[in-house]
Amino acid sequence: MHKSLTRTPLIAPSILSADFANLADALASVDQATDRIHVDVMDGHFVPNLTIGAPVVKSLRPNTEAFLDCHLMCTKPEILIEDFVKAGADAITIHVEIGKTKEYIKQIKDLGVYVGLSLNPDTPFESIKEFMKDVDIILFMSVFPGFGGQSFIPEVLDKVREADRYRKDNNLDIVLEIDGGINSETIGEAALAGCDVYVAGNAVFNTDNPADAIKNLEEQASRATN
Repeated sequence: MHKSLTRTPLIAPSILSADFANLADALASVDQATDRIHVDVMDGHFVPNLTIGAPVVKSLRPNTEAFLDCHLMCTKPEILIEDFVKAGADAITIHVEIGKTKEYIKQIKDLGVYVGLSLNPDTPFESIKEFMKDVDIILFMSVFPGFGGQSFIPEVLDKVREADRYRKDNNLDIVLEIDGGINSETIGEAALAGCDVYVAGNAVFNTDNPADAIKNLEEQASRATN
């Protein structure tokens, strides 16, 4: 785990919104502007969509030194975790809703990468509270996972505030990340709530200059908290 986990504020472009026919070019368009890439992995069971597997991560790895955070929106991540780590993932994020959270945390830690724990918009903060001391990243879904381009759910920020208070009260070295509907209209609110990392898909890749879009979003997050 030699790579830096955070840079605040940090935009993590989601390749789910990139042009899959030109994925190498899409990656190159953001590679100099960020040191973190978000990889959405969907199994068609936990969420009603099917996206990419470990071979895609393996093909991306030689083309970037960025931190690859693989978000497994999967019912049975145990059959995928090792493959993604071998492919070059720097962090594996799993969902608290599927259960067996302690087992998954141990499996990921034993493989020597960072551990993330995610929760859906309707999952309460209490469901992750007991695990916060054992993981490196808490990923708040601010849309229901499965498809890109959804609208931001502002009520999720109440949970971010709870988590931010909890980590401060307990001196936890943990990253708070948010994913879903992040753009120039929502990033300021997320920053004020306590987020460190912002996953952005359409707000980055569906622009004329993805690198500039990342810079502008980071500047907006900084201004909101200064």
